[in-house]
Amino acid sequence: MDIQQRLRNAMDSSSGIFLGKDLQVKLAFIALISKGHLLIEDIPGVGKTTLVYLLSHIFGLKLSRIQFTNDLLPSDIIGTSIFNKEESVFVFNRGPIFSQLILADELNRASSKTQSALLQAMEEKYITFDNCEYELDDPFVVIATQNPINQIGTNPLPESQLDRFFMALTLGLPSREYEKKIIQGLKVREQIDTMHSFMNLDDLKLIHSKVLGISVSEELMEFLMDFLARLRKECVDGEKLSVRAGQDLYLAMKACAFLEGRDFATHDDLKFVCPYIISHRLNSSLGLKDGQSKVTNIVNSMPVR
Repeated sequence: MDIQQRLRNAMDSSSGIFLGKDLQVKLAFIALISKGHLLIEDIPGVGKTTLVYLLSHIFGLKLSRIQFTNDLLPSDIIGTSIFNKEESVFVFNRGPIFSQLILADELNRASSKTQSALLQAMEEKYITFDNCEYELDDPFVVIATQNPINQIGTNPLPESQLDRFFMALTLGLPSREYEKKIIQGLKVREQIDTMHSFMNLDDLKLIHSKVLGISVSEELMEFLMDFLARLRKECVDGEKLSVRAGQDLYLAMKACAFLEGRDFATHDDLKFVCPYIISHRLNSSLGLKDGQSKVTNIVNSMPVR
């Protein structure tokens, strides 16, 4: 069985657990095979952490969970120095950020100082501590959950951090069928534990290299550039869209094409992923869904050359 078919089988099995959430599962897979950081915004209790647990199981990745609270310190994430009495030296004790898949749970409940502890790691895949650099694992993917900003005890994420997230999505309440099963006592975690891992680390690296090799026509590239120009002109805060936004959109539509079994990207791939790549970077006070709606309206109004 080829790698693309195994990936689609993994998606089908994941959708069988998260009933009615085919879209969100597909988007999460696009982020993972792109090695991109993912932000999930929603109310508590809709399955955000369970989705992360499922992804780590599917891809065989080492998972580290960090629960963000208002008293969490940067050293609780990165690590700290401990004095070794035998050798009379300080030794760096690595924190939970040294893992392959990081679940940053309720990220926006921490202080701005603690949130910023992730910035270098998300961008450079390195940690600097006491003038020494420590390389993080490959892959290194952060999946962060955040509660809606109008909830008590939340702090807005800075624009520099939002821009480091490859994609953002919402899960929403479970479908009626799924909610009924949960109420009746469905043990989702136990169901995940019974699944076999569809991929391993080498498979993920192979998939990522194949995603990078997906071709993009010059016509589609020009459409992407026109789209970014429209966003910067017509959206509030659109002028703040970085070059990274275009890079992530370019990679995401390649990953989408790979999931569809093609070796080339299309306009449909771009239109599918763009609301989830762009919306959080617009930092709309009305939330992700408002940003997604604006992005969708703009891209759908653009003529294909």
